[in-house]
Amino acid sequence: MSYRKIGKILGKIMILEALLMLAPLAVSFFYRESLIYKLAFVIPSAVLAIAGLLLQLLKPRRNTLYQKEGFALTALVWVVMALFGAVPFVINGDIPNYVDACFEIMSGFTTTGASIVTDITAMSHSTLFWRSFSHWIGGMGILVFVLIFIPESNDGSSMHLLRAESPGPQVGKIVSKMKVTTRILYLIYLGMTVLEIIILMLDKPIAGYESEQFFFSLLATFGCAGTGGFGFIPGSMEMFNPFSQYVMATFLIMFGVNFSLYYLILVGKIRDVLRSEEFRSYFLMVVCAIGFVFLSLMARFESYPQVYTTEEAFRHSYFQVASLMTTTGFTTQDYDVWPMLAKTVLVLLMFTGAMAGSTAGGIKVSRIVIAMKGAFINIRKLINPRYVPKANFEGKTLEQKTINDVFGFITLYLFLLLAAVFILSFDPANGQVVSIASDAGVNTVTHGFFSNFSAVLACISNIGPAFEAIGPYASYADYSVVSKIALALMMLIGRLEIFPVLILFSRRTWKRI
Repeated sequence: MSYRKIGKILGKIMILEALLMLAPLAVSFFYRESLIYKLAFVIPSAVLAIAGLLLQLLKPRRNTLYQKEGFALTALVWVVMALFGAVPFVINGDIPNYVDACFEIMSGFTTTGASIVTDITAMSHSTLFWRSFSHWIGGMGILVFVLIFIPESNDGSSMHLLRAESPGPQVGKIVSKMKVTTRILYLIYLGMTVLEIIILMLDKPIAGYESEQFFFSLLATFGCAGTGGFGFIPGSMEMFNPFSQYVMATFLIMFGVNFSLYYLILVGKIRDVLRSEEFRSYFLMVVCAIGFVFLSLMARFESYPQVYTTEEAFRHSYFQVASLMTTTGFTTQDYDVWPMLAKTVLVLLMFTGAMAGSTAGGIKVSRIVIAMKGAFINIRKLINPRYVPKANFEGKTLEQKTINDVFGFITLYLFLLLAAVFILSFDPANGQVVSIASDAGVNTVTHGFFSNFSAVLACISNIGPAFEAIGPYASYADYSVVSKIALALMMLIGRLEIFPVLILFSRRTWKRI
């Protein structure tokens, strides 16, 4: 393990975070917040900058990074970002408990959107901005951004970092140079962000929040771009006008697409995009899910509080499917009181996630498709032992190693999910009766197994709101410290897709080489 090399890159990350904290500091000045809100960002920013500059004095014996070092460094970076990113909440008093603050900012950076905040109206503008801005920072990836400035190497170090942070079973360059690849990805990301802000500004302001239109458009776009989901007004996105809800849902689906496909569109290779098997599967799943949820809301197979017009049923179906499949967690309605068919579809989408190479969490559509093909191959081999397996994905022959890797990932994903549910089964909140007020009235639920199961699923898939006691109009505030730490770890595991975090905590990783 090259400690000096890791320390030097970690120092760059700390300097980056110090610079990023200047944005909420500027918001604090703009809204003329008191001195404590300014110091909340000045103090940690100064500490980060000094520590980062000191780490730049290290002189590594080698400049290469092995794969295990790249994976461990990636996980370590996200932990350090969260530990320092939580400090402003504690200093300004918006979230005085440090564990709660770490939970909140880890949820932000990992684009989860799970929150312990019970009264969003009590938060300052700078805190609201930092929470949502953390979604945008973590959406494309912290190290992906830093790779723009790290000199190109011939040893594969940059690729190890990209593979560790980018979601999906396969990661590659879209052009020959890694630095150029990361620049292209971020320019596309930034361009789509600016476009959504502009379109949201075309809508009329939310009644009662006329002066906040640009600020709210900014925060909503940060959440959509990073597929996060932190609310900043009561009811998440419920108070936004239908036009804005349609815009956000559409951009959520767009941000759930592999960003490499946008590059193909820019260079005129639209046919290659349409030939993408994962792209076609993704949109087929979105359309089918919207259809089932819409049918469930309109047919009223069972009684539930809301009565929707055809347009309202379609809009809420479209928004919630887009939000949960892209693992964003924004809501326009309390879907926890919807019919069982609708809730079942939404739970399945929480497992699935969107496309690899997007900002979304979950297992990913590509892995689902590969797993189905792998299962079909195994069935064929059982029927006919002489069968020679042959399956294609994205125009290439699927290797058995890729199929095995996908099966291994899904198995590990489910094992960690159940392990975390087991830990939450000891939480003192279990058995408590919770009354949740929403537009559908007061829904009384018992904090039980499904609350815990959906909470862990929402964290490991980086979604945020879950069901029952952790539903869209509830929060994670009632969980104990141990449970919050476990859930925060699930967020990190989900965002970095398991292996970097496991490697970080492996004793063998830290042996000197």
